[in-house]
Order: sequence, then structure tokens, then C-alpha cells
Amino acid sequence: MTAHADVWLPIDPDDVPGLPEDLRYHFWDGGEDGTAPYPADPADCVLYVVPYMKRRPVKVRPIAEMPGLRVVQTLTAGVDDVLPEVSALPAGVRLCNARGVHEASTAELALTLTLASLRGIPGFVRDQERGHWKSVFRPALADRSVLIVGYGSIGAAVEDRLVPFECARVARVARSARSTERGPVHAMADLPELVAEADVVILTVPLTDDTRRLVDAGFLRRMKDGALLVNVARGGVVDTEALLAELATGRITAALDVTDPEPLPEGHPLWHAPGVLISPHVGGPTSAFLPRARRLLADQLTRYAAGEPLDNVVLTTGG
Repeated sequence: MTAHADVWLPIDPDDVPGLPEDLRYHFWDGGEDGTAPYPADPADCVLYVVPYMKRRPVKVRPIAEMPGLRVVQTLTAGVDDVLPEVSALPAGVRLCNARGVHEASTAELALTLTLASLRGIPGFVRDQERGHWKSVFRPALADRSVLIVGYGSIGAAVEDRLVPFECARVARVARSARSTERGPVHAMADLPELVAEADVVILTVPLTDDTRRLVDAGFLRRMKDGALLVNVARGGVVDTEALLAELATGRITAALDVTDPEPLPEGHPLWHAPGVLISPHVGGPTSAFLPRARRLLADQLTRYAAGEPLDNVVLTTGG
């Protein structure tokens, strides 16, 4: 432990049961407009928990002023928005993500978007607003082939929720091949073949240099006629212009919780592209978030105070 042991939390410390007593806690979430004054001297901060659901400039604002920083803990599954600032810090700083916090709610939304898109729920809502009764045949999830691109904890949680829906097949892709109790996980090199066989493609990959615009024009062309693309990962995983071009043909449909750009500006063509369902990046912020976030913070800070290894370490600078 250092002489100064300040921890900045975006959740009131009094609302986080189980925090160790030998650290000093300060509440800072950036404020409504991101300009909230600092609660203490940033130079004394050793562990910074990044505010949740704030724009990137707010999240990274204090990092450069924290020379004693040892840990950056996000409350998001992805760390792409803070990674550049953290990577520039001196050696030994650990960056941790929120694995275990968002699996349930994100997987739940992935299934919601999939079912709503396949069964035509947006059209029913529009018909209801007009008082128009129109029965139609729609695709079911049953007997469909699903491809999960990004088989980490969220991808596995998505598959957990697919089990009761009698899918014909669930294929899995991750950075490297491996075996699981449910079957093989394929390497990214197998994507071209697997995409061509899938009725539903669900994206749950982190945004990295390798996955940025992974879903490009070639990927989209390989998708089956009538296939559905579901993105609950990051908007940058999909080439927006290529997606717009493919959607314009009416050959595929899409359900997007994340977009590039984000937030999606008023008037952007994605808003009115044919066959698209858009939700405003709400995979994580549900009633499931706070209980899991509190447990994560209490556990991580207990580990830190005891000098034990931290969970969910994505990288250590200088390593």
C-alpha cells in the first residue's frame, strides 16, 4: 500500500456494502455535464473506478492527473474507450473490466432484439398506433441456425438463453479455437464459412484493432438471404456504410444496440434504413446492473487492500 490510498468511486461508497475500511473513498461520477469538480487531489488516487454511462471525455478526464494510479476499474465489459489513456501510463497500472456485471442483461437484450426482429414486433407496434389489425407469417427462432461471434462470458450467456428456443444449431467463434461442454468454439479464420450458414449472427466481441469493422462488405455479402445481424458488442465492429448498402437491397435485416457513430445523430440514414431495429445502447443499464457492480467493487477493493491478485485484469501497463 502507498502512503496515500484514495479510491474514486462513481457509486456512493455508503451504497456499496463490504468495502474494506483501510482505504479512503471519494464519490465522483463526472456530474450531469461532465464538469463536476474533483472530490480530492487526483494525485492521491490509487484506484479509479470509471464513471458508467458517461461520454469518453468524462471517463478519461482525471487519468492524466493521477500519477500514483495503480488500478483502473471500468464498469463496462469493453475497455476500448479508456484503453488509450491507460496504455500511456507508467508501467504497472492494471486495467480491469466488469466481467460478471453485464452478462445477464446484455444476453437478455440480445435475445429480445433477435425475437423482436424475427417476429416483426416493430411492425406490430406501428400497426397498433394506427389501429390496424394485420396477421402475417414471420420467421421463428426455432429451427434456425445461430452464430455467436465473440464467445466470451457474454457470448456464453447468450447461448444459455438460446437453449429453450429449439435452435437447429448454435455455432461459436472466438479469437482462438477451443472446446466447451456445449461444443467446439471455432477460430476467427472459420468465420467466412460459418457466416454463410447462419440465419442469425449475434455479435458479442470486444472492440479491438482486430475486430474493428470485422463486419465489412465481404462479411455482409456472405450472410444468407433473409439472415439477421444482431449487434450488442460495439458499433465500430460493423462498417456502417457497408451495412447501409446491404440493407438497402432488402436481402438481410439488422438489430443494433450499438452504432457507429454513437450516439446516432438525428437524421442519420440508419434510423430509417429498411429492416433495422435500433435500441440506444441499453444492453447494460438495467436493474441487474447495480447489485452486480456493487459486488464487483467490494470484491476488487477487498483484494486490492489485502494485496491479493485482482480479477478481470485486461492488461498491465509496461507488461
